[in-house]
Amino acid sequence: MFRAVGSVLKRNKESIYGIARGSTSSSHRAFTSNVTSSTTINSALSSPLAGNSFNGLRFLLKQKKKKKMSTLAATSSESKEGLKLLVTGGPQARKLVGTWLFGSAAWVFSMVVLGGVTRLTRSGLSMTDWKFTGEFPPLSDEAWAKEFEKYKQSPEYKRVNKGMNLEDFKFIYWMEYAHRMWGRGLGIMFALPFSYFLRKGYITLRLGVQLSGLFALGAGQGFIGWWMVKSGLEEPPSEYSQPRVSPYRLAAHLTSAFAIYCGLFWTALSVVMPEPPAESLAWVRGAAKVKKLALPVSFIVGITAISGAFVAGNDAGRAFNTFPKMGDTWIPDGIFEMKPLIRNFFENTATVQLDHRLLATTTLLAIGTMWWFTRKLDIHPAVKALIGSTVGMTAVQVTLGVSTLLSYVPVSLGSAHQAGALTLLTLMLLLNHTLCRPSPSLLKSLPQVVKSNFS
Repeated sequence: MFRAVGSVLKRNKESIYGIARGSTSSSHRAFTSNVTSSTTINSALSSPLAGNSFNGLRFLLKQKKKKKMSTLAATSSESKEGLKLLVTGGPQARKLVGTWLFGSAAWVFSMVVLGGVTRLTRSGLSMTDWKFTGEFPPLSDEAWAKEFEKYKQSPEYKRVNKGMNLEDFKFIYWMEYAHRMWGRGLGIMFALPFSYFLRKGYITLRLGVQLSGLFALGAGQGFIGWWMVKSGLEEPPSEYSQPRVSPYRLAAHLTSAFAIYCGLFWTALSVVMPEPPAESLAWVRGAAKVKKLALPVSFIVGITAISGAFVAGNDAGRAFNTFPKMGDTWIPDGIFEMKPLIRNFFENTATVQLDHRLLATTTLLAIGTMWWFTRKLDIHPAVKALIGSTVGMTAVQVTLGVSTLLSYVPVSLGSAHQAGALTLLTLMLLLNHTLCRPSPSLLKSLPQVVKSNFS
């Protein structure tokens, strides 16, 4: 596939850049002709944007339709300073490619949630072998008996599920099988439209390289998943230990899934919204101030999400099921009992849960602080709405985390908490994208302030 990608991109390189320059020029002139429109500003402030982040995204994407420009405009000085679009072929092509990428990101989101359900139902070790191309599930009583016998040889059956009947085995098998096939389905759903858009000449060289990298990472995710499962099929180090996958490998698997999702979502935003919302230089300066806070806050959100993988990998959510204290103390004993010291932060149940609590609290305080320091800044209403939505989602996520802990990690709350982490990360991605600096040609056309009277 990568050879085909390279061939098509090379063949269309010159025409791609020619169309991209023309599209950029057209986009900027259409955008800048309306930057002082009071109707647009007033509708932004009165829309449901202020109460809902997804309405905010819809507002950002529904910019006024861009006017068609003549082919002579492609060689103007403005186009040389303009933004290089990732997709050629006009607004319709950008809409098609953007929809495909958002759909792919949503598929990865569902994969993360399904993976959480698979783990929480202890279904991940039910399939004791793996083939890259996939395989048909058992379809006869004989085939089911054969698969069940394989599972009976695994440490999980011997130490956790001894005496399990065939019907219970079928449930956990189907959960793991669905998770694996859903991932392979994503590969097909991504590759076929990618090939089509390449042949149509919509995808630029830069976008082609980005998407090829994401496709390679997605293919590698299957290997990482089996590498993780394989660690759970090995005999535990002691007779008192329950078999479970390596927390390091689980963290690598989850982090890779988050990276693929973030890459797809960010790229989709860049395709459909190549310019950030900027209607005055004052709003651009305000966005730059917000970005100085948003970047470190995003880092904290990401680290907190990854720490959750170690909580899951060590089954730490089923220990110290009290809040705000851990048992009868704020800091439990033995948090540094492992040697070397660094192991405690990844393998010690008490330390891992304490770390996640502290990081979650830090995330809540950091996002609250960002909201406090930006509430009086002169910034675009979409940015204000996203910051408010991020604060709300953080409160929801902390509530889900505490509820999951106090309830001894039921499947429903555990999977909702994992989905909440990815939702919060989505909001941070969207916020950072709206804070990007506009292209030079757009900056030159902006007034100092928006000429409109606000009520």
